[in-house]
Amino acid sequence: MEKERRSAPRVRVNLPARWEGVLSRETATVTDLSRNGCFVLTGGKVEMKELVWLEIRLTETQTVNFWAEVVDEASEIGFALKFNSSSPEDEAILASFLDQFFRSQAQKKA
Repeated sequence: MEKERRSAPRVRVNLPARWEGVLSRETATVTDLSRNGCFVLTGGKVEMKELVWLEIRLTETQTVNFWAEVVDEASEIGFALKFNSSSPEDEAILASFLDQFFRSQAQKKA
């Protein structure tokens, strides 16, 4: 059995995004998100360990930006990213977004 590499809980989302790497500049959809990384559903070509710039639109008025490393790649489908750096403000916005998401999920189960 493969060891789980994720160090933070992830949520299923459907968020518009844009990314830019060495070979591509594309629009995308983030489908899986945590404080440490995400899965980007997109065309375009990336290489393992490539550093890409990612912008995620959390709401109509709120976006966050990250520099991230490609940690897995699914040809023609998308790729997984590990966030490397961002502004403290963007990190706080993402944390707040995820906290709200987890709270709403807990309330639905209650």
